[in-house]
Amino acid sequence: MRKAALTTVSVCMAFALIASGCAQNAQPTASGKATQSAASDAYSDGAPSAVSSPSSSVTEGKSTYRGFVIDNVLHSDENGDIHYNVYVPESYDGSKPYALYFTLPGYEGLYFQGVAQNLRSEDFGFEAQKYNKEMIIVAPQLSNWGETSANQTIELAEYFLNNYNIDRTKVFANGYSGGGETMSIAVSKRPDLFSAYLQVSSKWDGEYESVANARLPVFFAIGRNDEYYGSAPTQSAYDRLHTLYEKQGLTDAEIDKILVLDVREHSYFTDKGAPNEHGGGGLFSKDPQIMGWLFNR
Repeated sequence: MRKAALTTVSVCMAFALIASGCAQNAQPTASGKATQSAASDAYSDGAPSAVSSPSSSVTEGKSTYRGFVIDNVLHSDENGDIHYNVYVPESYDGSKPYALYFTLPGYEGLYFQGVAQNLRSEDFGFEAQKYNKEMIIVAPQLSNWGETSANQTIELAEYFLNNYNIDRTKVFANGYSGGGETMSIAVSKRPDLFSAYLQVSSKWDGEYESVANARLPVFFAIGRNDEYYGSAPTQSAYDRLHTLYEKQGLTDAEIDKILVLDVREHSYFTDKGAPNEHGGGGLFSKDPQIMGWLFNR
């Protein structure tokens, strides 16, 4: 079996963790951010605006948690109410493009677990801020990790791309545990929306050909003996994508730039105090080798 492109000693956590008024402005104002109306005004000198007019389809959250405006709702005729938390840097005013990052949680972060529980149980959205100060971070809280949630993720991504001034070369995504299942479907259905994808402690549920054809960079990180998934499904997904790239005529060196498998040994998790490998997948958010791959592209 093909070896991972990165070999590092590591590991993950538990079942428990996986199983882990309408606003007129698309941009949250609860934290004092500039509204999209103001952002649009920044383009009133006649330059083309990358920020569309405000949408009435969003109900803005009223509370904040560690810089995130929480429990915003995008109302969709097709996909229902889409709950999300969002961090918009104070510096954002729509006058320059910012990076965009989507982080999908495991079971404990789904919406029925409680508002902003994804932010309380995982650190991906907070650790990401260390890599890019000019990045909007969206932390959706969906209901499951199937097709519907993938479609909601896609619609939410389209909403932000259409209503904020976003650098389309810096649209990042990650999915942890069940969130990785959802995000793998989303990126395979619409690889054009994303610049790179990090999947941690999860398994691939999406298609392969669309991702390979788009040459979307993908990084897989998992514990060798992940208690929920094991590492074999992730190895298989890596192998499937690697084979497709080989058929395209890419060399191993070229493939290694866009496809990485990082299987960590048990000590990676236990040495950092994690009780098991699956729940310990949250430790990947604090790993500069892994997070740096996603954001330093």
